[in-house]
Amino acid sequence: MKNMNIPMFLLAVVVILLFLAVGVAIAFRSVGFILLFLFLGFIVMGLGISLKRKKVTS
Repeated sequence: MKNMNIPMFLLAVVVILLFLAVGVAIAFRSVGFILLFLFLGFIVMGLGISLKRKKVTS
């Protein structure tokens, strides 16, 4: 069994939680929180993708 990359796993969990928070914000009809959580979700996802690319190329 391969070793699990804990930091990347936690980053993925944070992204999932942020997009779940978008769903909760939609339920509460809060446009500000919808935009905030969407923005943060895409930022964290982009960070994870860039970290993975740096790891693969180096």
